[in-house]
Amino acid sequence: MNASYGRNIHYLRISLTDRCNFRCVYCMPADMVFTPQPYLLADDELLRLVRIATMVGFDRVRLTGGEPTVRPNLVRLVAGIAQVPGIREIAMTTNAMRLEKLAEPLAEAGLKRVNISIDTLDAERFYKMTRFGKIEQVWRGILAAERAGLNPIKLNAVVVRGYNENDIVDLARLTLEHDWDMRFIEVMPLGSIADFQMDSVVPAAEMKLRIESALGALTPVDWDGHNPARPYRLRGGRGTIGFISSVTEPFCAGCDRMRLSADGRLRLCLLRDNEIDLLTPLRAGASDEDLRELMARGIIEKPWGHGLAQHVIAGSRVMSQIGG
Repeated sequence: MNASYGRNIHYLRISLTDRCNFRCVYCMPADMVFTPQPYLLADDELLRLVRIATMVGFDRVRLTGGEPTVRPNLVRLVAGIAQVPGIREIAMTTNAMRLEKLAEPLAEAGLKRVNISIDTLDAERFYKMTRFGKIEQVWRGILAAERAGLNPIKLNAVVVRGYNENDIVDLARLTLEHDWDMRFIEVMPLGSIADFQMDSVVPAAEMKLRIESALGALTPVDWDGHNPARPYRLRGGRGTIGFISSVTEPFCAGCDRMRLSADGRLRLCLLRDNEIDLLTPLRAGASDEDLRELMARGIIEKPWGHGLAQHVIAGSRVMSQIGG
């Protein structure tokens, strides 16, 4: 019951909160208003939905936000998810601002891997893009994650025209010295800042050209079609360089994931507004079987792909409310 257009849907991205300690220009407006706590999934509700998700074939979980590390009781919540039978792996996407102290206890609780957002190595531009961030603190979080064994370390850079397209080469150069996966992401249009995002897209082909012009040829690495980042390696590189080209080269045919928002909606496609409300029936007394059927319906109704080529842009949420 976990197939959609022949795809095996088994990877659940869970937004723990829509709140964040950054206000990244490509993610949310500066004056973002967050959802009041009573309208978000409580810990016991979230753990129940994770358990039910395994009944329809989900076996991998990625914790996202907003910023997941601002969620209260995060370590205890990770431990609870790790104890759910059928969950094979728990990963997390984070801005790493709180990771220096949390990496070790999260690893002990059952977290296996982290993806860390780092859009530039320049402190001033980093602050400008995030509106709050301190690159030194993020760097300490990356090293703490590596020490804690949260490997492979994956670094994510959203490339925004006029902000950080000139930083691509310096970020790619990290893979010469570190066994890290550096992934460059085309900015994706969503919600109230979609117009800004569409005007800010730097195509993956341009990113690749910038890197090769400065650092030499990129050699393709084996790709399974499910990882959204098409991987390459520089000559002598320890790590890999990937490009997530949702806008210019969609990879919908290999999509194996769905998203659970912090307010309890099962989002069927990142770049479409299709959602199934799980929180309302859960709080109204729905049985496990009722909720299982809703999740199974969501898998069946998962669209083939997004509609950007047809100028269909999801408008109900910005990226911080979905979790990427």
